[in-house]
Amino acid sequence: MPVPLLIVESPTKARTLSGFLGNRYHVMASVGHVRDLPNNASEVPEAIKGEEWGSMAVDVDHDFQPHYVISSDRKGTIRDMKTALKDASEVLLATDPDREGESISWHLLELLKPKVPVRRIVFHEITEEAVLGAIEHSRELDRNLVDAQESRRILDRLFGYKVSPVLWKWIAPKLSAGRVQSVAVRLVVEREEERKAFRRAGFWNLEAKLSGDGREFTATLVRADGKRVAIGKDFDAATGKPGNADVTVLDGASSAALAETLRGSIPWEVTGVEEKPLTQHPAPPFTTSTLQQEANRKLGFSADKTMSAAQKLFDSGVISYHRTDSTTLSDKALQESGRTIRGMYGDEYYGGARRYQTKVKNAQEAHEAIRPTDFSLAPEKTGSRFHGDEARVYELIWKRAVASQMADAKLLRTTVEITAAGAGGAPCVFTASGKVILFPGYLRAYVEGSDDPAADLGDRETLLPACRKGDRVSRPGDDAALSLLDLTPKSHETTPPPRYTDASLVKRLEDDGIGRPSTYASIIKTILERGYVWRQGKALVPTFTALVLTVFLKEHFRTLVELDFTGRIEEKLDLISNGALERLAFLREFYFGDEQDWPGLKTMVEKGRDRRGDYPSYPLGEDPATGQPVVLKVGRFGPYVQRGAGGKDNTASLAAGVAPADFGLEEALALLTTKGAGPRIVGVDPKTGMTVYGMDGRFGPYVQLGETPEKGKKGTKTPKPRRASLPKGESIESVTRETALRLLSLPREIGLHPDDGAPVESNFGRFGPYVKHGDDFRSLESGEQVFAIPLDEAVELLRQPKRGRKRTFGAAKSAPLKELGTNPAGAAIRLFDGRYGPYISDGAINATVPKGVTLESITLERALEWLAEKEAKGPSKRPAKRPRVRKGKKKA
Repeated sequence: MPVPLLIVESPTKARTLSGFLGNRYHVMASVGHVRDLPNNASEVPEAIKGEEWGSMAVDVDHDFQPHYVISSDRKGTIRDMKTALKDASEVLLATDPDREGESISWHLLELLKPKVPVRRIVFHEITEEAVLGAIEHSRELDRNLVDAQESRRILDRLFGYKVSPVLWKWIAPKLSAGRVQSVAVRLVVEREEERKAFRRAGFWNLEAKLSGDGREFTATLVRADGKRVAIGKDFDAATGKPGNADVTVLDGASSAALAETLRGSIPWEVTGVEEKPLTQHPAPPFTTSTLQQEANRKLGFSADKTMSAAQKLFDSGVISYHRTDSTTLSDKALQESGRTIRGMYGDEYYGGARRYQTKVKNAQEAHEAIRPTDFSLAPEKTGSRFHGDEARVYELIWKRAVASQMADAKLLRTTVEITAAGAGGAPCVFTASGKVILFPGYLRAYVEGSDDPAADLGDRETLLPACRKGDRVSRPGDDAALSLLDLTPKSHETTPPPRYTDASLVKRLEDDGIGRPSTYASIIKTILERGYVWRQGKALVPTFTALVLTVFLKEHFRTLVELDFTGRIEEKLDLISNGALERLAFLREFYFGDEQDWPGLKTMVEKGRDRRGDYPSYPLGEDPATGQPVVLKVGRFGPYVQRGAGGKDNTASLAAGVAPADFGLEEALALLTTKGAGPRIVGVDPKTGMTVYGMDGRFGPYVQLGETPEKGKKGTKTPKPRRASLPKGESIESVTRETALRLLSLPREIGLHPDDGAPVESNFGRFGPYVKHGDDFRSLESGEQVFAIPLDEAVELLRQPKRGRKRTFGAAKSAPLKELGTNPAGAAIRLFDGRYGPYISDGAINATVPKGVTLESITLERALEWLAEKEAKGPSKRPAKRPRVRKGKKKA
């Protein structure tokens, strides 16, 4: 008997639906997109290969007609669906409830050409009730949504395929541009430029350690000599000087003198006590954007990793649709969450349903917020249904959704003002703040993360002793309400604006209406994979290629990378989806321009391609010795520095992993000087008589045996000299002949494995020293083991299960490479060599030395800066090691 054919996108979703629909429906999965524009030249149909627009597969001269091809790995899927269609009573298109899902349904309809009735069904959670309700309230395919998605696809194809060749011509091959991608890169580059222009400022204040009622607390000096004491925000980022004349700037000497004066002015007096009740409201349930931001802050997940986990949770039927701008919850969800809150926390924690208004620029597809499909399924009750990333993301979603419906938190904030007499009797005012949670409310379930660690600490209670205005502050042992235990000058430095993280970049893109939240994960992944950005911890750092690219795009395609350009595009796509704008008019205006001030993409590309002048560069400054400009450029082999017109001794390649904010004119000139001096002669190999050189390359310092031969004739291979990268902690200047020859002898064959007779080798790799047998690797404890470990120990190590490398509690650190000095508190600041490279330590906090920084250039000031940045970020949270799983197919 014929049954309805129900088509979804994901195989996991198909299995979930089959579980409760049974044999009443035949459920199949399209596995994402089944048809799209060609991905490469081999996929372009023969019929259009000779056309000027053939590579794009969009006929710009005939109403922007797209030429689609069936994905090679979907041909079997389409064939199976056509077979299933023969026994179907009707077709139910149940692809995802957004424009992309609508488009996939349209492509399926075009390919399958069913002769039975076709209905479009939409559901936002995979439950039997939701799916049967969707079937009952089916509709026709929405052609406006399809047009909006197709317009987006064509526009992005035109942008990428027209602008990218201009980049190949003027900058370097294989570069690419994208409507949202290029704007995201611009944001990251401009933040790096802000950091580069930043001028650090030092300032001091006083901290008083006090006690009362057996409780210690800290008060900070806020006013001296009738003026407010300067804090970080009072300094100009561009000059490092105070931007406000009405503040007192303390230095080390003046703060120490003031502290001495104030110690002698005891007793002090409590001159103010203010208690202020506060009400904290819960945050709304997650949207796509806020889920990505919070998972990055709390879990350290990239946007792509978060969306991958959320997709699996949705397909499994435990959360609602995860691509949404909405913060609203359905009446059913509101009722279920209320019951869960009352049952788990008590009636006082539920004050009635909360309804949130969406505040996202260009919000569309007003679905529900991301929430659990069953509020009674608390994270601790999920058992083995899912684990790893999915379990952690589900816990975030469940807690946030539940907390969004809970009662407000009630707090009491107390501020105590203490006044002491300074020089000449001038009042010096200290303040201390405390916070008491009177009623936790939603905090019982969830505390929102923050990009600001100081704000995160504010969620903890800080209790102050009871005191009244007029109470005295005296020395310990005196009869006073409060006792002064210590008064310490504290040194501070302003910090540059933080680099973007996944969380802060997603927030910036959403705030400016750039792109769609559902695409942010793929955008960040793209700019990382294409080498425009790299990660330094959580921070997104632009490459030098990104700097040159952004300068070029801002000069020749400024409108396309303006922050509001893509926002205007999104608004017009919204109009198309609502039927208020015709698709063809939109595409014609974008490509050919209008009669006002928009020239159109076609004209902009022609002007950019036919520009005159030198190849694009990024200015670094002027060589004071020669007056020649020093710039960054990008060539076939990557970024390099050039002085003047270039040529011998005036160009030098840049090593990977150097942050642009840490590389300026001084570093560029030093690099050119090193290059001009030629490679360092380390010594002579006694076996071959060949010279051993120390050199710098694109991937860092290395040693080389013998000269680099000249290139042979075309078609012949030029033999390369033997080379070996220097391990972390070793530099060209410090490497000895003995060390260089040992490195050049690697890999070391330790012996033959007794199980199969294959060689066991040792060497240095990206993550440090190792032994290997075939494709099986194990880390070694030290670099010396590379040259000394015997075969039996290597075999025993290889037979052990792989495990994370952990330091035994209480184990001594290796001897420091360098003593840098002490911090203001007197703690020794030392430089160590660790498994993952050199790092700075003050005994309590460790901070990794940034890539590209030579050990010789590290000063106490730079070390204190890195330690302060690490302290501000808080401790690293390393998730438990989980078994690797093969990722399923994801939508583009």
